[in-house]
Amino acid sequence: MLNVSGLHVAYGESEVLHGLDFAVQPNEIVAIMGRNGMGKTTLMKSLMGIVPTKSGTVSIEDKNITAMKSHQRVASGIAYVPQGRMIFSTMTVQENVEVGLTVTGERHVPGDIYEMFPVLLEMRKRRGGNLSGGQQQQLAIARALASKPKVLLLDEPTEGIQPSIIREMGRTLKRIRDERGLSIIVSEQVLSFALDIADRVLVMENGEIVHENLRSEVDEAKVASFLSV
Repeated sequence: MLNVSGLHVAYGESEVLHGLDFAVQPNEIVAIMGRNGMGKTTLMKSLMGIVPTKSGTVSIEDKNITAMKSHQRVASGIAYVPQGRMIFSTMTVQENVEVGLTVTGERHVPGDIYEMFPVLLEMRKRRGGNLSGGQQQQLAIARALASKPKVLLLDEPTEGIQPSIIREMGRTLKRIRDERGLSIIVSEQVLSFALDIADRVLVMENGEIVHENLRSEVDEAKVASFLSV
């Protein structure tokens, strides 16, 4: 579904990602783990077209999107939930979700989105800024799903969210994968959450993938050693 080949990304003269190679299958959740500053957010922004690619290719279903702008990538099937969620705080919940409809041509929020996030239906008239952190994260995911993506990117989704909501989010992401057949890429530092949701785990260090394994074969102690400071 998503293929990344020889991806180099730099800020000016400073290269941050050093030739990443990985693929994500349809209906697969991949967790990308690593400490702060290892390149996870840069990778997400690069896949979304926010940070330009220095060299290498990114493709969705064999369609090369490397040179596309962010809005073209959304139309091609990528959706992005950034770190910090970035919802529109002065807009209502419903208006936030409707932002995601711009590429689909639909005018009304599909019912299955509210079915997946019933709290958003209850609060659809409330301003986004009045929601809790966990509710805002659900809103950000709902907004991303409204664009009917093939690939969903989530950058540090558990940041600042209480444990009970994290568990609920894990169940929701697996339901999204199973019901919608999406490919999901999650950048994460919380190992327990990553192991709960992921089909496969990649570990980044200094802009490179240094470890990769199927969830069923993950050496938790080894992955944890990469995450410790």
